[in-house]
Amino acid sequence: MPDADILGIESSCDETAAAVVRSGEQMISNVVASQIATHQPYGGVVPELASREHLRAIVPVVRQALAEADRTYSSLDAIAVTQGPGLAGALLVGISYAKALAFALDKPLIAVNHLEGHIHAVLLEERQKGNRELQFPVLALVVSGGHTHLYLATQKSDGWTYENIGHTRDDAAGEAFDKVAKLLGLAYPGGPIIDRLAPHGNPTAVKFPPAQIKHRDRRDHKVKEHETDRPRFDFSYSGIKTAVLRYVEVHQMRASIEKRQRALANISKPTIEDYLANCDRQTLDLIASFQRAIVDDLVGKTLAAARAGDVATLLVTGGVAANNELRKTFEQSAAQDGLPVYFPSRPLSTDNAAMIAAAAYPKFLLKDFAAMDFSAEASLALR
Repeated sequence: MPDADILGIESSCDETAAAVVRSGEQMISNVVASQIATHQPYGGVVPELASREHLRAIVPVVRQALAEADRTYSSLDAIAVTQGPGLAGALLVGISYAKALAFALDKPLIAVNHLEGHIHAVLLEERQKGNRELQFPVLALVVSGGHTHLYLATQKSDGWTYENIGHTRDDAAGEAFDKVAKLLGLAYPGGPIIDRLAPHGNPTAVKFPPAQIKHRDRRDHKVKEHETDRPRFDFSYSGIKTAVLRYVEVHQMRASIEKRQRALANISKPTIEDYLANCDRQTLDLIASFQRAIVDDLVGKTLAAARAGDVATLLVTGGVAANNELRKTFEQSAAQDGLPVYFPSRPLSTDNAAMIAAAAYPKFLLKDFAAMDFSAEASLALR
């Protein structure tokens, strides 16, 4: 297979990223400009602000990625960019810039699905370790602030095909982490903070019943008739978010939350010690119990899907895959089933452009290039 240096560009949400990856397995550079400081006052991503920040950052980020890779624009073999899913305005910034580069340099342009990119984050690092052979079928859990999806992947001569066998009906897992953190007076993004605070609480202190999903998702109007009887492994996290809110109200925790917010507001960059100093035992137990419930649900449904699909390999990827409790539980539970499980490193768990460039390489080999008139697809499906 021919070698190729591919420039990847990622702008689907709140990270502006660019990377150069050689032949889908050698990460030469990977630059990410975070927007956390911009969105932190609002407790979540503001789409209009995200788009403006991408406009400011995309040119210097791409230049830095090329400089760190010791490459020039003309030395590139192709340019890859995220087409979707994501925030429409944010996606358009990356796509417009990638189109301009491809046109000016007369280079092939490759459109990449963001979710497939997360899967290739795992494959990229496994190839770097020398592990190029995976046993199929593969089950991939893509779990992040905006996505919670289960894909059953099979290999064909021209690449992988994906069947979605589960997704969230409402909030994604990462979204639930962020909303609960905001509710409890913690900073944004909430996932990493909850991950670090949870070991200091009792995960059995608060009982959260599992979500009860009794009917097919009515939004799945495109599902073919013969597919409706297949087992589904859907998720739902709006209920646990509401349960946390109800617990706060019943146990009159509002005053302590407001006190914590005021204290943390006076600290520019709170440390874990600062959070612990401002969290009482009841709050820490609630945090630990909430995280335990989310992790148990993700692991339980994913392994149930793996058994139903007679899966040979499990991939867990996306921002929430960086969660320590999730990794530990998956490793222990999957080992009991004799199922190998792979994660990306923590830097490649969150949104980045190396995964986009890696996912583009199979398309480069097939000459599956994008026309210049393609556009962003905020709800792009992975098939």
